[in-house]
Amino acid sequence: MARMFWWAAILILGTVAFGAGVVLTISRAANEDARLQEMRQIHEELAARADQHARQVSAIMRMQVDQAGGPDEREELFMQLAPHVSVGGIVTTEGGGISWVDRRIFAGAGRNAGVDAALAVSSMFDAEVAMADEGSNLRMVDGRLVYLGFARLTDDRYLIGLDMRSIEGELTAPGMPPLSGMRVGHGSPESLPEHMAAISMEDIATGESLQIVWEPARPGDMLAKRIGYAAIPPLAVTALLFVLVVANTRRVARNLAESHARAESLAGQDPLSGLPNRLLFGQTLDLSLKGLDNQIRAGAQGEGFALMFLDLDRFKEVNDAYGHQAGDALILQVAQRLQRLLERGDTLARFGGDEFAVLQMGVGCDEDARALAARILHALSEAFTIAGNRVNIGISIGIALAPRDSCDRETLMRMADTALYEAKSEGRNRSAFFHREMDDALQMRKLVAEDLRRAIAENELTIHYQPIFSADGRNVVSLEALVRWPHPTKGMISPAKFVPLAEQSGLVIPLGEWVVRRVCEDGKRWPGVRIAVNVSPIQFRQRNFVEGVISVVEEAGFDPGRLELELTEGVVVEDADAAEIVMARLRDYGFPLALDDFGTGYSSLIYLRRFAFDKIKIDQSFLESLDEMGESAILVHSIVHLGRALGLKVTAEGVETPEQHRFLMALGCHEMQGFLFSRPICADEVDRLLGTTPRRLPGRRITAA
Repeated sequence: MARMFWWAAILILGTVAFGAGVVLTISRAANEDARLQEMRQIHEELAARADQHARQVSAIMRMQVDQAGGPDEREELFMQLAPHVSVGGIVTTEGGGISWVDRRIFAGAGRNAGVDAALAVSSMFDAEVAMADEGSNLRMVDGRLVYLGFARLTDDRYLIGLDMRSIEGELTAPGMPPLSGMRVGHGSPESLPEHMAAISMEDIATGESLQIVWEPARPGDMLAKRIGYAAIPPLAVTALLFVLVVANTRRVARNLAESHARAESLAGQDPLSGLPNRLLFGQTLDLSLKGLDNQIRAGAQGEGFALMFLDLDRFKEVNDAYGHQAGDALILQVAQRLQRLLERGDTLARFGGDEFAVLQMGVGCDEDARALAARILHALSEAFTIAGNRVNIGISIGIALAPRDSCDRETLMRMADTALYEAKSEGRNRSAFFHREMDDALQMRKLVAEDLRRAIAENELTIHYQPIFSADGRNVVSLEALVRWPHPTKGMISPAKFVPLAEQSGLVIPLGEWVVRRVCEDGKRWPGVRIAVNVSPIQFRQRNFVEGVISVVEEAGFDPGRLELELTEGVVVEDADAAEIVMARLRDYGFPLALDDFGTGYSSLIYLRRFAFDKIKIDQSFLESLDEMGESAILVHSIVHLGRALGLKVTAEGVETPEQHRFLMALGCHEMQGFLFSRPICADEVDRLLGTTPRRLPGRRITAA
């Protein structure tokens, strides 16, 4: 808007200036035209007067029939000439010169009229006498105009009529324009003021160049005044507009400066918590690193700082259970608790969502950062009151130290993020310092992102199968498919390393489809053997998951009753209604369903009754510290009896010792798998296992059930 006002003001001022220039040009042209017209009128008038005198002299002469040679004739001639001229007479040119035969000075001629007349005749008559019998001329003598008329009397005699008038007198003569200030001027016309007009003449008495000077009419000035009067209102409006534009521009500039200051403040501030955001925190981190770098360059031994990345645990559950307003209130309370824990000079920022960052200054060793992390964990472990409800959350913290770990901003932030990922992977609600071994995880992430997609597309993965035996350990009742990645440079990569990263990157969807397709192809080699496939929660929640599995099975021509889908407890608990619908569709098509890792999560009798599983699998963690009279034994006993009571098959994972085998048999466990029976083996070894007896347990023969 301000720019538009400026352009409008410039346009108006330009128009006014252009108009003023046009008016000035027209005014000057009008004045010049008036001056030239007046000069022409004066020339014409003076010439007419000279002709008039000549005609008067000629008329008088024509009245005389006889020669005016005698006194009487002359007297009569002069009497007739007297009313019309100031000086009259008869001159002769006999002998080649001019001489007066008779000269008369009449009244009004002036004091020196006789002398002037003689001079006038001597200079004027010579030039004219030979040209005609009659003539006239105009000259100036002693500042007065001299009109000369003559007529031939005889061959060498002429009648002269000389009239001398002042310029002021000429102003009142009829036919002249209304001039003002007419006078005789001396010098050249160039020396006159610009507003004056002049006609140059020569004084025949002195030879001086004289001018008839007057002040001409200036109609252009009157035009300019009239236009100027008419232009006063628009000029006043223009001036007012200009003032308004200037005032508006200053106001706009002030508002822009304030807006810019607010924008800079908001650009670096989280709108919800009021804390610095990622941008401002990055600038603060840069300044801290620069100061640290200067300190190192100077050789000074000082303290570094700790960069902490914080991520709230179970924040999503609170947000989903109580709404986004409750989530915002929780963020504010978390920010307040964190701020109370920091020292002067420390910086707390919110990166967005449930992510925070802390810059702890003055850190001399790990213990300084560990102490602050412990205070943060303790402060956030206390319950929060949100909308009248008490909620509990946790927090995971990743820590990187400068200058120990790095003095580069991007590297340091990457290290803190890696440490945060480590803390969350280890069970959440804890802190973790970055260490160099974590770079392996970073390399694995990069490897997954770059190579796994290609490996899936080019069929570079492989499947190993771990046999599942009957309770007595004699018969192979089913197989569990476990994907392996034989990387060309990294060697065999365990699924425990790349599957979680595939879930984070979204590659678990094509990976799961590839596993099902490969299992169906391999399973045709072992008729009657059921094969279990682990289903990722991300894969299970895909909208077209059921259609995708059915499509692969039908395309391979595989019996869906032999493809057992293993689900974790988290899959069914997170969205029970949606999970129930998906599971019902899978069962309708004939897929058997197993609940994997039972007892490690949200195990509940309600879920077992609501979701019609065919099998539950006891997690191997219960067998690692198994004691027949201990807590783990009691839990395993309860799970087995619960499964049997619900009519479910119970499979124990991770059986590694004969003692565990005997204990599970005594409890009535239906199936077992573990290193005691067989490690995961390739498809060719499965062929040998099911066709022969490559490995015997004491007193037992392994066969396919």
